[in-house]
Amino acid sequence: MKFEISNLKFKALRVGLPLLLVALALFPVRAQLRPELGPRTTPGDSPLGGLPPFGTVSPRRRAPRAPGPVQMGRAGASEPVGEFTFMRTIYRTLSTYGPRWGAAWSTDYPNADDNFSVGLREWAGTNLNVSMRPVQVEIMDEHLFDYPLIYFVEPGHMELNEEEAARLREYVARGGFMFFDDFWGSVEWANVTEQLKKVFPDLEPQELPLTHPIFHSYLDITEAVQVPNIYNAQRGVTSEKDGFVPYYMGIVDKRGRLVAFFSRNSDLGDAWEWINDPRYPVKYGLAAYKVGINVVIYAMSH
Repeated sequence: MKFEISNLKFKALRVGLPLLLVALALFPVRAQLRPELGPRTTPGDSPLGGLPPFGTVSPRRRAPRAPGPVQMGRAGASEPVGEFTFMRTIYRTLSTYGPRWGAAWSTDYPNADDNFSVGLREWAGTNLNVSMRPVQVEIMDEHLFDYPLIYFVEPGHMELNEEEAARLREYVARGGFMFFDDFWGSVEWANVTEQLKKVFPDLEPQELPLTHPIFHSYLDITEAVQVPNIYNAQRGVTSEKDGFVPYYMGIVDKRGRLVAFFSRNSDLGDAWEWINDPRYPVKYGLAAYKVGINVVIYAMSH
């Protein structure tokens, strides 16, 4: 697989957030000196607020400076740029999805992808070389294997056939990592587990304790925060359907490797999408970026 990377290369990924970040209680992290790689935000630029590199006490909102996303579609596209490119998975939607705007896989697209790429590259302080051009790839596209992590949004409406399930199984066997987000309640969870059973017939999702290394791969995450969409956040509501309790879950293969992460009863992508909007509460944006950043760093180093 093109993205197979030695662990030694990424032992430096924690090299640091500036020491000023210690003052930000929401972000305990092991800080070290690191070389500058690429453009960085200046004080006041970051929509995450707080101290550098997450901003200052000045206004937190700004539009991302990323170029437009690359539409992969059915024909594929050029090779990804950088060590990590945010890749959104294009999948088929259940017929019960109904007459809504766009397909389920495109929820929060393209702003979530652009903003998260900016956050990972410019705000997080890692030395990971992040491409600023997110891509979207169908499961059966040969370019799927170019990416170390693939993101699924609203998998509660996803439908996989046997060929697609086999392709995802091969992707994981080659070292890939799957990230599932924005699905709510018992009905959608039942579909997620049904579809993933096609991929991993002998494996079951399990809740991950907050002591798991994924929650400390870069930033320290000490609680599962339920991240709502912007409309619910404005009403003071965090849950949808009967998904009242947020869970961080995963699938561990028979060798003990975590191969999939689930943000269950939570909507990280909506926080990424609306991080620049003053109507969206900062506390949910912070939580969503922390989880996303940790998942990426973990996937790239394990």
